[in-house]
Amino acid sequence: MKSEYDFSKAKRAKNVPHLAKLQAENAAGKTRVTMYLDAAVVQAFRNQSEAEGKGYQTLINDALRRVISQSGEPMTEERLRQIIREEIKAA
Repeated sequence: MKSEYDFSKAKRAKNVPHLAKLQAENAAGKTRVTMYLDAAVVQAFRNQSEAEGKGYQTLINDALRRVISQSGEPMTEERLRQIIREEIKAA
């Protein structure tokens, strides 16, 4: 392995047809977000992900999707926190 690599001539994925296609397929219907979660919340989902063989982010998405479909309530910050607490207790 080299100590340094030269990426000056590298192309962006969007400019390489087969990589652009993969990115488009994987991004369909998804939105990237950045958010802060309690360390215990993330660890609980990671533990659950190891047990189920799914990614922890997928499990978080599934948990949020279940709650949204069960209640007609709008998603507020407090409601989201409540959901995450319930999921931790269940795990």
